[in-house]
Amino acid sequence: MIRLTLRRGHDRRVRGGHPWVFSNEIDSLDGPADPGAAVEVVAADGQRLGTGYYNPHSLIAVRILTRKLESIDTPEFFLNLLQKTLEYRLRVCGALETLRLVHGEGDGLPGLVVDRYGDVLSVQLLTAGMELRREAIVAALRELFAPRAIVGRNDSASRELEGLPRQVELLYGEVPEPVSTTINGLQFAVDVMAGQKTGLFLDQRENCRRLEGLVQGTEVLDLFCYAGAWSLHAAKYGAKHVTGVDVSAAAVGQARENCRRNNLEDRCRFVAADVFEFLREQRGRRFGTVILDPPAFIKSRKHLEEGKKGYLTVNRRALEMVVPGGVLATCSCSHHLDRATFLDLIIHAAHQARRSVRLVEMRGQAADHPVLLACPETDYLKCFVLYVE
Repeated sequence: MIRLTLRRGHDRRVRGGHPWVFSNEIDSLDGPADPGAAVEVVAADGQRLGTGYYNPHSLIAVRILTRKLESIDTPEFFLNLLQKTLEYRLRVCGALETLRLVHGEGDGLPGLVVDRYGDVLSVQLLTAGMELRREAIVAALRELFAPRAIVGRNDSASRELEGLPRQVELLYGEVPEPVSTTINGLQFAVDVMAGQKTGLFLDQRENCRRLEGLVQGTEVLDLFCYAGAWSLHAAKYGAKHVTGVDVSAAAVGQARENCRRNNLEDRCRFVAADVFEFLREQRGRRFGTVILDPPAFIKSRKHLEEGKKGYLTVNRRALEMVVPGGVLATCSCSHHLDRATFLDLIIHAAHQARRSVRLVEMRGQAADHPVLLACPETDYLKCFVLYVE
């Protein structure tokens, strides 16, 4: 195995349990290494720090999979790691039909995401190292979960940074039509081949349940509603009426179908519109509850200031639409925007909207999206429940 030595003084983060090595932290390689090649990572003093895979074309040059010197190229290796992810979920989440089985770095498998929708697995191979080992990964998934189908949702823009093509492909089996699943007692159709990410967003599952007791008898506005998860939970928990808004006509169509599946058409309507334009047009309207769950406005550090302006604007306008004594549930999935900065933006937005706001609760991603404390990047989802005076 190729040995990769870190520069002196650049091993502290890795020693602390972080799985990334950046390209400027590398001192030397003792041989040529193609993208995805297995490497042994050692400190300048020769101490072994782990085994991972290397990509000379990426800023994150190494992602560590194990702290031992062992092969990372066999189904048995991935089967062992996948068994650990399953044990964690059975202990923490229980036996769920729909959940994230593998959450990249949070599960010690950087570059790999696996979501389960019943007997269909939706997989993202986000790095050259995971792409190179796709056969071993698929074999391990088949042995452990015996799925009906495994879909490769390898259309993420992050693959381009690794020199990989963006594509969606069937990796195993046959996808049933339609794919459907249950989340918190609600029925959802899942477009595993063309829906966003792996088909649905599962990280808000526990946060949606927090609407119970907050939305009873209120008019609810769900902004960036996608397939309607927040909207349907609001209706289930007693909202008088729910309006969901999303720019994607396909997403709105999916939300309407999910609404029909749950017999909630009489209390929900969905609008295909740009959220910022919708808020301008609806200025003056008031809702008892507003839910704000936008896509990541900040894709990279260089977009931080521009993205902060977007969060400030949309939160100000949302606060202006909440009735006195109402609730705003506002979220950010931008991992470049930390929790404290997001809270400061909300404070600023409340000042601009001339609203007094109390923090009811700070929440994050569901437990099947675990946060590795040594890797702050895994703590990406912020969800603040606010009481608006």
